[in-house]
Amino acid sequence: MKELGLRSIVVKKFNHSGNSTVDNTKEYPNLLEQDFFAEKPSTKWVGDITYIYTLETGWTYLAIVMDLFDLKVIGWTYGMHMTDELVIEAFKKAMTNRGLREDGIFHSDRGSQYTSNDFEGMLSNLKINHSYSKKGYPYDNASMESFNAILKKEEVNVNSYKTFEEAKLAIFEFIESWYNNARIHSTLGYITPNEKYNNYILSLA
Repeated sequence: MKELGLRSIVVKKFNHSGNSTVDNTKEYPNLLEQDFFAEKPSTKWVGDITYIYTLETGWTYLAIVMDLFDLKVIGWTYGMHMTDELVIEAFKKAMTNRGLREDGIFHSDRGSQYTSNDFEGMLSNLKINHSYSKKGYPYDNASMESFNAILKKEEVNVNSYKTFEEAKLAIFEFIESWYNNARIHSTLGYITPNEKYNNYILSLA
């Protein structure tokens, strides 16, 4: 590899934990049941948190909300702490950008940020159904895992970020300029998320 000028991509490991207040008596139904197809926008959303390393601050955290209809990232928040406020802010941005219908489904893992009293209370007030992956079973949120893999392979793992702000700018450009607007998806018929949504809007005219 040295003779060929190749290098390995080393993914840093760290034990991430949150400090959100949760209801340990709650049941966690899987309403999505690995049905990742949505006939219309704003009926099925998925969310997750992924980790990004910077030389300045160490580990940082990106909360994402995606609409399964067009695989578009419709809300995201980037911060230095993995708290329920991070995922709440990402969800609020998604509601502002698009909005999830009453009785719609939001699917996530069972991390303390998503099972916190504050996050659950927000969904309850909005009359949105919370669906959960089985513990330690990423296949229940495969679309979100796929986005995380794309983000890491095409952006995060091939770059080294010195500062939090440098990473934030790179994430913005990746999501808003590249992923949503330019990257085609085979599951969408080889068009972009924005094209999928715009085609839907035109079909209603």
